[in-house]
Amino acid sequence: MNSTAQKISSELELTQHEFWNISHQTAEFISMLIKISGVKNVLEIGTSNGYSALWIADALKDSNKGGHLTTIEFYEKRQCIAKENIDKCGLSEYVTFRQGRALEIIADLDFVPDMVFIDANKSEYIQYFNLLKDKLQAGSIILADNVVSHAAKVADFLDEIKNDKRYQSQVLDLPAGLLMALKLV
Repeated sequence: MNSTAQKISSELELTQHEFWNISHQTAEFISMLIKISGVKNVLEIGTSNGYSALWIADALKDSNKGGHLTTIEFYEKRQCIAKENIDKCGLSEYVTFRQGRALEIIADLDFVPDMVFIDANKSEYIQYFNLLKDKLQAGSIILADNVVSHAAKVADFLDEIKNDKRYQSQVLDLPAGLLMALKLV
């Protein structure tokens, strides 16, 4: 990460509770996973102020595989803040911002992501999965934050993904709980 991105990342960590950002440990894990997995096209559901988008875009840039992040945010004000943060870090060419309802945007996606990172409306996790599960190809990765901290709100999602034989999943012991699932077939 360049010095500007490191500075912005550190500043955004101070706003973690205000903007519901992922933890630093979770961001590091996602970055490393992108770098080692060959992921090129990432869909992020829930941009907030751009903290996780910064980590994802930077990892895509560093992997030199021509990767790109499409990130969805419902709130226009948050998306404007995220765009500003991504611009300051020099990562704009790696990010496409989509503003609006995630369910509508996902239904009309014009690409198939290699990785999906879910960190938005917890009660909609199941709907995001239902829209994406058949479209994703073997080898695709789904990450979902807050599966421990908001266990009751995501219980139906966790049941669905764990019982879908096309996916292998594990809840990782990262702050708030991170589900990682791999599409097998």
